[in-house]
Amino acid sequence: MIEVRVNIEVDLPPEEVFEFWSDHSNNPTWQRGMISCTWTSEPPIGVGSTYDQVASFLGRQIVSTFECVEHEPGAMIRMRTTKSTLPLDITRKVAPTPSGGTALSAIIRGEPQGVMKLFNPLTRRMVERNVNQDYERLKELLDERAAAGTTPP
Repeated sequence: MIEVRVNIEVDLPPEEVFEFWSDHSNNPTWQRGMISCTWTSEPPIGVGSTYDQVASFLGRQIVSTFECVEHEPGAMIRMRTTKSTLPLDITRKVAPTPSGGTALSAIIRGEPQGVMKLFNPLTRRMVERNVNQDYERLKELLDERAAAGTTPP
Protein backbone atom coordinates (compact mmCIF):
# COMPACT_ATOMS: atom_id res chain seq x y z
CA MET A 1 0.00 0.00 0.00
CA ILE A 2 1.24 3.46 -0.93
CA GLU A 3 0.07 6.48 1.06
CA VAL A 4 1.12 10.06 0.44
CA ARG A 5 -0.08 12.99 2.55
CA VAL A 6 0.28 16.57 1.39
CA ASN A 7 -0.46 19.85 3.18
CA ILE A 8 -0.06 23.26 1.56
CA GLU A 9 -1.41 26.76 2.06
CA VAL A 10 -2.43 29.15 -0.70
CA ASP A 11 -3.57 32.77 -0.77
CA LEU A 12 -7.02 32.27 -2.33
CA PRO A 13 -10.24 31.85 -0.31
CA PRO A 14 -11.39 28.25 0.33
CA GLU A 15 -14.49 28.46 -1.88
CA GLU A 16 -12.40 29.46 -4.92
CA VAL A 17 -9.79 26.78 -4.23
CA PHE A 18 -12.41 24.06 -3.72
CA GLU A 19 -14.25 25.00 -6.91
CA PHE A 20 -11.02 24.60 -8.92
CA TRP A 21 -9.60 21.61 -7.03
CA SER A 22 -12.80 19.54 -6.96
CA ASP A 23 -13.20 19.86 -10.74
CA HIS A 24 -10.89 17.05 -11.79
CA SER A 25 -10.92 18.21 -15.40
CA ASN A 26 -8.42 20.82 -14.09
CA ASN A 27 -5.95 18.09 -13.01
CA PRO A 28 -3.89 18.21 -16.24
CA THR A 29 -3.09 21.89 -15.58
CA TRP A 30 -1.08 21.04 -12.46
CA GLN A 31 -0.37 17.29 -12.43
CA ARG A 32 2.63 16.17 -14.47
CA GLY A 33 1.92 12.99 -16.37
CA MET A 34 -1.80 13.70 -16.47
CA ILE A 35 -3.03 13.42 -20.04
CA SER A 36 -6.76 13.94 -19.56
CA CYS A 37 -9.61 13.97 -17.07
CA THR A 38 -13.13 13.91 -18.47
CA TRP A 39 -16.33 13.99 -16.43
CA THR A 40 -18.65 11.13 -17.40
CA SER A 41 -21.54 12.32 -15.23
CA GLU A 42 -23.52 15.54 -15.24
CA PRO A 43 -22.66 18.40 -12.89
CA PRO A 44 -22.86 19.42 -10.17
CA ILE A 45 -20.32 17.17 -8.49
CA GLY A 46 -21.59 15.01 -5.67
CA VAL A 47 -21.60 11.47 -4.37
CA GLY A 48 -21.88 9.18 -7.39
CA SER A 49 -20.23 11.62 -9.86
CA THR A 50 -17.74 9.91 -12.19
CA TYR A 51 -14.83 10.79 -14.44
CA ASP A 52 -12.29 9.01 -16.62
CA GLN A 53 -8.60 9.79 -16.34
CA VAL A 54 -5.63 8.96 -18.54
CA ALA A 55 -2.14 9.39 -17.09
CA SER A 56 1.40 8.29 -17.79
CA PHE A 57 3.56 6.84 -15.01
CA LEU A 58 6.91 5.08 -15.36
CA GLY A 59 6.43 5.00 -19.11
CA ARG A 60 3.11 3.20 -18.85
CA GLN A 61 -0.32 4.58 -19.63
CA ILE A 62 -2.75 4.30 -16.74
CA VAL A 63 -6.43 4.51 -17.60
CA SER A 64 -8.77 4.90 -14.64
CA THR A 65 -12.42 5.48 -13.86
CA PHE A 66 -13.14 7.38 -10.64
CA GLU A 67 -16.30 7.79 -8.58
CA CYS A 68 -17.01 10.39 -5.90
CA VAL A 69 -17.70 8.43 -2.71
CA GLU A 70 -17.83 11.37 -0.24
CA HIS A 71 -18.55 15.04 -0.76
CA GLU A 72 -18.98 17.98 1.60
CA PRO A 73 -19.66 21.00 -0.64
CA GLY A 74 -16.91 23.57 -0.34
CA ALA A 75 -14.89 21.49 2.11
CA MET A 76 -14.06 17.89 1.11
CA ILE A 77 -14.18 15.44 -1.75
CA ARG A 78 -13.14 11.79 -1.81
CA MET A 79 -12.70 9.92 -5.07
CA ARG A 80 -11.98 6.23 -5.56
CA THR A 81 -11.13 4.28 -8.69
CA THR A 82 -13.68 1.78 -9.90
CA LYS A 83 -11.42 0.59 -12.75
CA SER A 84 -7.64 1.04 -12.95
CA THR A 85 -4.23 -0.58 -13.21
CA LEU A 86 -3.29 1.56 -10.18
CA PRO A 87 -6.29 1.62 -7.80
CA LEU A 88 -6.42 4.91 -5.90
CA ASP A 89 -8.38 6.50 -3.08
CA ILE A 90 -7.93 10.29 -2.97
CA THR A 91 -9.26 12.64 -0.29
CA ARG A 92 -8.98 16.40 -0.78
CA LYS A 93 -9.92 18.92 1.93
CA VAL A 94 -9.85 22.70 2.21
CA ALA A 95 -10.11 24.88 5.31
CA PRO A 96 -9.77 28.62 5.87
CA THR A 97 -6.53 30.00 7.32
CA PRO A 98 -6.40 32.95 9.75
CA SER A 99 -4.89 35.09 6.96
CA GLY A 100 -7.90 34.54 4.69
CA GLY A 101 -6.22 31.94 2.52
CA THR A 102 -6.74 28.20 2.32
CA ALA A 103 -5.12 25.16 3.86
CA LEU A 104 -5.28 22.25 1.43
CA SER A 105 -4.72 18.68 2.54
CA ALA A 106 -4.70 15.56 0.45
CA ILE A 107 -4.33 11.89 1.18
CA ILE A 108 -3.52 9.69 -1.80
CA ARG A 109 -3.64 5.94 -1.23
CA GLY A 110 -2.87 3.37 -3.86
CA GLU A 111 -2.23 -0.31 -4.34
CA PRO A 112 0.00 -1.11 -7.33
CA GLN A 113 -1.14 -4.02 -9.48
CA GLY A 114 0.58 -6.30 -11.97
CA VAL A 115 4.13 -5.37 -12.97
CA MET A 116 4.06 -2.21 -10.82
CA LYS A 117 3.46 -4.36 -7.73
CA LEU A 118 6.81 -6.10 -8.33
CA PHE A 119 8.55 -2.73 -8.05
CA ASN A 120 6.55 -1.50 -5.04
CA PRO A 121 9.46 0.21 -3.18
CA LEU A 122 10.49 2.09 -6.34
CA THR A 123 6.85 2.83 -7.22
CA ARG A 124 6.25 4.20 -3.71
CA ARG A 125 9.19 6.64 -3.96
CA MET A 126 8.23 7.74 -7.47
CA VAL A 127 4.58 8.33 -6.49
CA GLU A 128 5.61 10.32 -3.41
CA ARG A 129 8.05 12.47 -5.40
CA ASN A 130 5.55 13.08 -8.22
CA VAL A 131 2.69 13.94 -5.85
CA ASN A 132 4.84 16.42 -3.90
CA GLN A 133 6.02 18.07 -7.14
CA ASP A 134 2.42 18.26 -8.40
CA TYR A 135 1.26 19.97 -5.22
CA GLU A 136 4.13 22.45 -5.45
CA ARG A 137 2.87 23.28 -8.98
CA LEU A 138 -0.69 23.60 -7.67
CA LYS A 139 0.47 26.02 -4.96
CA GLU A 140 2.40 28.09 -7.50
CA LEU A 141 -0.59 28.19 -9.86
CA LEU A 142 -3.07 29.22 -7.16
CA ASP A 143 -0.72 31.76 -5.55
CA GLU A 144 -0.04 33.33 -8.98
CA ARG A 145 -3.79 33.64 -9.50
CA ALA A 146 -4.20 35.25 -6.09
CA ALA A 147 -1.39 37.74 -6.78
CA ALA A 148 -2.92 38.61 -10.16
CA GLY A 149 -6.37 38.95 -8.63
CA THR A 150 -7.84 36.26 -10.87
CA THR A 151 -9.45 32.97 -10.06
CA PRO A 152 -8.17 29.66 -11.47
CA PRO A 153 -9.36 28.67 -14.96
